[in-house]
Amino acid sequence: MAELDGMRVATLEARMTGALASMISKRGGEPVCAPALREAPLDCADDVRYLLDKLASDSLDVVVFQTGVGARALFAEADRQSRLDELLDALRGITTVCRGPKPTAALRQAKVQVSAGIAAPYTTKELLDALIELPVRGKRLMALQYGERNAALMSALHDECESADELCLYEWQLPDDTAPMASLIDELLDGTMDVIAFTSQVQIRHLYKVAASNDVQQAELSDALNEQTIVCAVGPTCAAALADVGVTTDTQPEYPKMGHMVNALAQYVSETKVAVSPR
Repeated sequence: MAELDGMRVATLEARMTGALASMISKRGGEPVCAPALREAPLDCADDVRYLLDKLASDSLDVVVFQTGVGARALFAEADRQSRLDELLDALRGITTVCRGPKPTAALRQAKVQVSAGIAAPYTTKELLDALIELPVRGKRLMALQYGERNAALMSALHDECESADELCLYEWQLPDDTAPMASLIDELLDGTMDVIAFTSQVQIRHLYKVAASNDVQQAELSDALNEQTIVCAVGPTCAAALADVGVTTDTQPEYPKMGHMVNALAQYVSETKVAVSPR
């Protein structure tokens, strides 16, 4: 089994910090955690009421769930309004689409069918492909957003659907304490961090935002990542966001999951050591 051989691996994960750190430790790495975001709930009572009323009046054909967090937030708010049973019954009577395993698990736990899933790696492209195949042309659709608005998704759906509404239940914000991120940036610039692993594109934006607030230019941080650190991305969306700031991804897994990412990283480290070993 490929091992990380004591390498220091920075992670910016917030919700799954312990799980990811454990995976890294089990492969022989030293995890360094600097959470890059927090999920802040929004005052969404009126928006959820709007969704519930549209369902009650048979004005929706399709609801798209992009995250498990969003699905659970919807259920919680409907429960606060004493309309959870009404929501679940309505969802069981329409088409539901889930972007990946986490929203799928949330719906199944609530005993709501998943009418259609999407293929890995669960990007906007795969989601749109699945929706167009349904098809959704001429349908009335509601999409639950993740921590920010997916403008590309909504633009495409407005062209396909009779109506395409969206619902934002939470947003991604910087953590209350950004000191661990600032410390990580110093280590990246100094070349003392062996690896950095990104599991969402917002982590990249927030890392560069904190860098800018500490007078570190984008090019300076990108050069440090390219020249001094192994850069690992959980999937193509992260890799594309890294490319946008001029950073080359060294390794990413075939399947966009944290366990696969750690395995791919360990394999990359192992192969790199073999490639540079003296003959």
